[in-house]
Amino acid sequence: MGLARVDIETIVIGGGPVASLLVLRPRPRVGVPAVSLPIRLGAVEASSIGMGVEARKPERPMTHDLLQQALSVLGATVTSVVITGVEGTTFFAQVNLTSNTGRHVVLDARPSDAVALAVRTKSPVFVDDGVLEVAGCPDFGAVRHQEEEESIEEFGKFVETLSPGDFLTGDIEG
Repeated sequence: MGLARVDIETIVIGGGPVASLLVLRPRPRVGVPAVSLPIRLGAVEASSIGMGVEARKPERPMTHDLLQQALSVLGATVTSVVITGVEGTTFFAQVNLTSNTGRHVVLDARPSDAVALAVRTKSPVFVDDGVLEVAGCPDFGAVRHQEEEESIEEFGKFVETLSPGDFLTGDIEG
């Protein structure tokens, strides 16, 4: 199986009984249906991801800011984040690091923490194709857009086959 590069499509910060949601969208790939990956998470985690996306700096560093700063001071860089698995509604992720000596380190993480760190370090986020197959939802907007493009293409081909004679009804007065 491969990996799909994803971007954050939506962050919904819920409250009370309403769960927060992170929706990831894989970048388009030829021959792969358009899907989105919704991941339920806590409101604090959703807020932290949102703050990282918006590059807002709180007065005091949050946990993900602290981790980013610690990695930087230690000379490590986040090379990528990968959502590696799903069991029921629980997702699993890894943070890939490279130390200042070139050593590659993989850390297990919750996807919310991994993505919060990725947005702060501007690191790519990937999802295992198996996770997308199991937990991905059809992207109905992309499907509708594709159908509209196909319809326009078919109409264009039809128009190209027309000739002026196709519009004559035989009742020409002149």
